Amino acid sequence: MTHIGTSHPRHDALGKVTGTANYPADLITPDMVRLKTVFARRGHARILSIDTSAALAVPGVIAVLTAKDVPHNRYGLIDADQPVLCDDTVRHDGDRVALVAAESDLAAARAATLVRVEYEDLPIVSDPREAMKPDAPRVHHDRDNVLLHQKIRRGDTDRAFADAEVIVEGTFSTQWQEHAYLQPDAGISYFDKAGRLVVETAGQWLHEDRKQLAEILELPEDRIVVKYAKIGGAFGGREDMSVQCLVALATWVLKRPTAIRWSREESIIGHHKRHPFFITAKWGAKHDGTITAVETTLIADGGAYASTSIEVLKGAMTFAHGPYDIPNVSVDGYVCYTNNVPSGAFRGFGGPQAHFAAESMMTRTAHALKLDPLDLRRKHLYREGSINSSGTVMPPGVSAVPVLDRCIEEAALRLAPVVHDAHARKRRGIGFASGIKNVGYSFGFPEQATAGVELVVLDGVRAARVSIGAADVGQGAHLILRQIAAETLNLPLDAVTIIAEDTAAAPNAGSASASRMTLMGGRAVKDAAELALRNLATGGAPSATVQFRPTPTTPFDSNGYGTPHYAYGYVAQAVEVEVDVTTGEVAVLNVVSVNDVGRAINRQQVEAQIEGCVAQAIGYALTEDFRIANGRIQTPHFSSYLLPTALDVPAQIYSVIMETPDPQGPFGARGMSEMPLVPFGAAVAAAIHHATGAWVSDMPFTPERVLAAMTAKRAPLREHVSP
Repeated sequence: MTHIGTSHPRHDALGKVTGTANYPADLITPDMVRLKTVFARRGHARILSIDTSAALAVPGVIAVLTAKDVPHNRYGLIDADQPVLCDDTVRHDGDRVALVAAESDLAAARAATLVRVEYEDLPIVSDPREAMKPDAPRVHHDRDNVLLHQKIRRGDTDRAFADAEVIVEGTFSTQWQEHAYLQPDAGISYFDKAGRLVVETAGQWLHEDRKQLAEILELPEDRIVVKYAKIGGAFGGREDMSVQCLVALATWVLKRPTAIRWSREESIIGHHKRHPFFITAKWGAKHDGTITAVETTLIADGGAYASTSIEVLKGAMTFAHGPYDIPNVSVDGYVCYTNNVPSGAFRGFGGPQAHFAAESMMTRTAHALKLDPLDLRRKHLYREGSINSSGTVMPPGVSAVPVLDRCIEEAALRLAPVVHDAHARKRRGIGFASGIKNVGYSFGFPEQATAGVELVVLDGVRAARVSIGAADVGQGAHLILRQIAAETLNLPLDAVTIIAEDTAAAPNAGSASASRMTLMGGRAVKDAAELALRNLATGGAPSATVQFRPTPTTPFDSNGYGTPHYAYGYVAQAVEVEVDVTTGEVAVLNVVSVNDVGRAINRQQVEAQIEGCVAQAIGYALTEDFRIANGRIQTPHFSSYLLPTALDVPAQIYSVIMETPDPQGPFGARGMSEMPLVPFGAAVAAAIHHATGAWVSDMPFTPERVLAAMTAKRAPLREHVSP
């Protein structure tokens, strides 16, 4: 093949590194009205009054918008429970209560400090476990704090535990994580010559943004156009709208072009985070290494608004026992409203939290049985024909075992054997973990991607135009889609252009999330290109528009039975760490990450995604400790929220690509950008244990927690051996 597997350079790279590429903030012009957000900055309170008179008196101030100015003051990806501007109640620190519009940034900022809001403080619910209690204060007065309690039941866990010879129990917790994308939230809005309201910003799903904006402004969707400028990262953090609704509202009310640019602090308090989880697990096994039962309870903190919490919880539940075929499984999942920052989509979508517990339990169970954790994994990993916990057969292309075996081989080649020295201050350890992550929308959501391909002749040279509403959030999706089209049409890459960032010009391909765009968008492009060729060959119009739909999924029933996902990716990792036993500091020395990607369309981009994902996983595992106290965010700056730097990332990340073709993917490809984050935390925990003999059960693994674990020298688990 000419283009598949070829590391073509990014067509947008030069503009990004030279600074000529336009990100949303670069679109702001001097004539645009400047907007400034007034945040609640308190956890839970009733709004008694809003006095805007002092703000309106500031020279240059045009208006101060409040809830009464919003035609339909609710939005949300799944459940429209979030106000654009709060009307009667604020529910978390980053809630918005007013929007100042002025002729300059300075006037807007000054006026925002003069908006006077009188509050009556309400009780704060800061822990989802407390939120579940019947007498807990309600975050939303008209609904229960528990968004969802879902069960998964497979087999007979009570009998399986009774028959088990060893039972291992553990308790785990994970934290919020800030997306920390390079480009803070910004956007502009204006009316075009056709009288349509245009919003130019950065997001992950053009057509969903348009749909929600139309609902907020009570307009037909064709009266709104959403365009994306260059997008400086997303990782799920741009799935929920942030500034889009603010600039759209201001332009609609004022009939003038408007612009907003959040500071880093505003961005941190103003958009959602990764879900914290509290997880308890119990695993039963026989002395011969047969795992008989897994029982898990997951409690997730959804924060003040629903966002995608229900879907994240269900995703985590499907991986509560890891990538293993266990005959008896009992899972209870809860996600609750609290007065914390809303939780939503983040790379891995519940997978990293679930795998931290499940893979840690797999290793601990192996130790309790005095067996090799790698052998125990291999014995239970999914294979072709395996049945998942929802009672359905795993989709074809199951490669969990060969992925683990390749990881073991690569680790033996790349990582030096560990020699323990009880007197050394710095001690090395190596930990392994396996992982699985679904691709695409799940649980019965109507998954689809639509693309158009038009064959043209430009200056006597055959060429093609691809139209597909697919966001490139920095992952290189547009290049991948062009490579797929070029290969299918037998064209040079430069002969393929793409229209992808305008709802008025490109059909809906869904979101750039869930590791889905290569499989879904790529398959739609491939099918459209093939149809365009057939049309041309039969004398028809040399163009085609195709909607691709994968194998359907189904919702969970009351016991978690169904077909939750249509495709999966598999990953295994070996992580080498060094632990300073006097300070508790952990350094990641080497990482081997083996990923089955179906087919690598652009190998260099796949390797870059693995490396970038590992860097993000290092922060999640070791340094990023997002804090909220009494409803207030305590880490709104990068000086207190510690991202990993180049000094924290190992000089060598061994990115190993395996290719087991996915039957639905274009040329067998599937998405993989989330996969390396999924097992990483558990691999680091196992490596810390290998180095020190201590188990860490709470993320992130800060020096204080590592020291405490070494001091205690006991795992938060119990082993029961029957007579």
